[in-house]
Amino acid sequence: MEIIIIAAGIFIALAFNFVNGLNDAANSIATVVATRALSPIRAVLLASVFNMLGPFIFSTAIAKTIGKGIVDPAFMTPHLLLTGLMGAVLWVLLSSYFGIPVSSSHALIGGLVGAGIAAGGAATVLWPDIAVVETLLTFMVAGGVLGAILYAWYHRRIGDDWKNTLGIGFLVGMSLIVPLLIMSDTLEIKGILAVVVFIVVSPMLGFLAAYTFGMLLMHLLRSTHPAKLNRAFKPLQIVAASFQAIGHGSNDAQNAMGVITAMLVAGGILSDFTVPFWVIVVSCLAIALGTAFGGWRVVEKMATKITKIRPYQGFCASTAGGGVLSMMTAFGVPVSTTHAMTGSIMGVGATRGYSAVKWGIVREIVAAWILTIPAAAVVSWGCYLAYEALLL
Repeated sequence: MEIIIIAAGIFIALAFNFVNGLNDAANSIATVVATRALSPIRAVLLASVFNMLGPFIFSTAIAKTIGKGIVDPAFMTPHLLLTGLMGAVLWVLLSSYFGIPVSSSHALIGGLVGAGIAAGGAATVLWPDIAVVETLLTFMVAGGVLGAILYAWYHRRIGDDWKNTLGIGFLVGMSLIVPLLIMSDTLEIKGILAVVVFIVVSPMLGFLAAYTFGMLLMHLLRSTHPAKLNRAFKPLQIVAASFQAIGHGSNDAQNAMGVITAMLVAGGILSDFTVPFWVIVVSCLAIALGTAFGGWRVVEKMATKITKIRPYQGFCASTAGGGVLSMMTAFGVPVSTTHAMTGSIMGVGATRGYSAVKWGIVREIVAAWILTIPAAAVVSWGCYLAYEALLL
């Protein structure tokens, strides 16, 4: 019976990576589709190939965070992992159907939390130390106030409506302080705390990087004819989209790796948490296959509904999004590729002014981000209780 549960868990983990690729196809191809640098079919095939390469370039640190850093390993049974996956897959499928670009990584984390609470109560979740949370909030508020002041000052100088930028400035300043704390070893931010914090931080890092890069290119290329600019940046945009797809694959493909390895450890097949090579391969194949099918409703929202994107802006957005994902993967933080890329698209749109971004659409997307972890947790909690009543 145990081996059947493990086999089912591996199958559902791969199904999760498939729907991850299905929903997150938009991350890798939204900008090249929006600017028509590639046709949708070619863009999806490009993303599929580079999504698969990502995990072979980076380490498997994120897989260890998923498998060991969210729920106490002592409670990590094949039954818990199986029902956690069920809840995550159901939430991502539902979101993809309605064209909502949610985070598959956060759906999985919410699924594990919900199944863990159903199995053994709130104590099964590895909650952060309250002193660390208080220190982090103090740093983030201080960074946010400084960011709001500097951002408002800059926009007032360039003649923009600086009052509308205060909130964005606060979020940018608050977000910049977090990677600085991590890189300087000032504060250890890991596990579920890192996941929750980066719901805000990853899109704002993408926003800031894309905005800065976009403004720099606008300044350097201000005398270049628009048609010539478009021709020059379309091939560069394809290169940038490939880089962004590598970042997406390296971060998100490790979700299934972490769960499958934890399943093998819980079932006694592995003695320690080391990701086998075959697990890396099948996880990559699953996410590449999902991307190949494409989440077209999500692609449409990301590519056309947030802001109008020109080729040089698509290049900036993909480069910025890929850079943020690569940096977070190196630190072992399972961030949302959806969040990072949405922030990057918002950033390049904001180079044309506050009104160039459709903030109503952005608010809808952000609401889905906030709901993902608790919603997936509730679904997985219900899945575990139903599973327990029927089979345990």
